[in-house]
Amino acid sequence: MTTAVLPKGATDCHCHVFGPTSRFPYTETNPYKPADAPKEALFALHDRMGIDRCVIVQSAVHGHDNSVVVDAMQARPGRYLGIALAPPDVADAALDTAAAQGFRGVRFNYMAHLAPGASDDELRALAPRLADRGMHLQVHMDSGLIEGLTPVLTALPVTVVIDHFGRIDASKGRDQAPYQALLRLLDHANMWCKVSGCERASRQEPPYADAMPFAREIVARFGDRVVWGTDWPHPNYRADPPDDGDLFDLLPQIAPDAAALQALLVDNPTKLYRFEEI
Repeated sequence: MTTAVLPKGATDCHCHVFGPTSRFPYTETNPYKPADAPKEALFALHDRMGIDRCVIVQSAVHGHDNSVVVDAMQARPGRYLGIALAPPDVADAALDTAAAQGFRGVRFNYMAHLAPGASDDELRALAPRLADRGMHLQVHMDSGLIEGLTPVLTALPVTVVIDHFGRIDASKGRDQAPYQALLRLLDHANMWCKVSGCERASRQEPPYADAMPFAREIVARFGDRVVWGTDWPHPNYRADPPDDGDLFDLLPQIAPDAAALQALLVDNPTKLYRFEEI
């Protein structure tokens, strides 16, 4: 159990739901077949930890059928929103439906273990269509790709959210080229960052001390464009899943004063995802 005291309206901005596969089967093409992690288990975690609101990110195990996230959003309407997976040439009608259902963005992956993301030209074509619907682009990328993707991402006419602070390897220190590229990327006003995934950045055991300086600096420098999430149930994690209480206990280190924590967990999610004001 966490010892962190969270403000009213605290928001988990990055988590997933898997199955139950009896209702929401996995795609046949995805090699990752996790155990069911249904909405009821997610709700129980949030209720136990004091999380009032949530953004569920569609997982690649369910592909472009976002119905598992729709089901969870409908169970807690208004408090739970979503990020969809969709092909780059997704139809306007499908985007309209997604926006009406509570999806606030579309995610593309640029990771070796996941299906490839959209091309530069596909992103340029999609971005204005997302912006027209009040949606944003979410990017999950290997840290080695940050520098190369920066020119296209910063020129898009839409808000862009970077997952898990760019999948930086914390063991390589803050002077490493990918981290410096991330900081330069975040200098652009359309860029947001999720300071989730400290356990993925770290090469140490809890409390993941090597990752803390990265997350703290991002919050300190870009405090009005950062959000946080648990990444529950921790898909494709390198070993046994981390203890969620340990991750919650990192929050006072990531955002070390009340104003920073309020912005990270409440004010910024309200702005980015258009939650109702608490």
